[in-house]
Amino acid sequence: MYRDVSSFNTYNYGDALYWDARYIQEAKSFDWYQHYSSLRPVVRRYIPTSSRVLMVGCGNALMSEEMVEDGYENIMNIDISSVAIDIMRRKYEHVHQLNYMEMDARDMSFFPDKSFDAAVDKGTLDSLMCGSDDHISSVRMLREVSRILKPGGIYMLITYGDPKVRMPHLTQSIYNWKIVLYIIPRPGFEKPGGSSSNPQPEPVPISDTGLLPADFVLEDPDSHFIYVCKKMDETTEVSDISSNPLIADAL
Repeated sequence: MYRDVSSFNTYNYGDALYWDARYIQEAKSFDWYQHYSSLRPVVRRYIPTSSRVLMVGCGNALMSEEMVEDGYENIMNIDISSVAIDIMRRKYEHVHQLNYMEMDARDMSFFPDKSFDAAVDKGTLDSLMCGSDDHISSVRMLREVSRILKPGGIYMLITYGDPKVRMPHLTQSIYNWKIVLYIIPRPGFEKPGGSSSNPQPEPVPISDTGLLPADFVLEDPDSHFIYVCKKMDETTEVSDISSNPLIADAL
């Protein structure tokens, strides 16, 4: 199994101009991959409602709103598109639990180190890996996510990328993330015979190298992968990074 759909298109999903144009044309709210109702069991398991949460690449999705309805108290939403941020800021100006800021996830220097308890990414890393300089962009974003997380904080990545294409990025020693993997079918998927999928996902066993067992079979070939990355302690200093080829190229 080797699947990374980000390589199948030529759009520059890391470009603000692309997203500005898209949000102007498509004003209706849209949630990438999964709705909050499907993600809720995993989100609630790892992110307390009292957490300060960063929504990385919020777009015009309803997920932050639905998290607030579910009891979450403090969600900072960022997006590279000024159009999306303007739409969402006006829409939720009276919802004090939600804040919106135009920002590139590759440079979140506005936020101090260790300023969030959790970061949720539903498709943003995938978008950057579709654009130009995808390797450099992904490294810069992940370094920033690690930097703004408190020790013990959670980076929750919801993606199309299976472990072969995502784990090499997530398991770099600079982050020192302990990773738990969940796999959930796409919305509307039914098992053969018409039965729906289990609404309470359980962790999927992975090898010491972060890969799925050789005999593992996806219930749905178009499943989504949820990587729950817990920041265990202080990250490696920049001076110690040069020996890591995935990181050094981005410096």
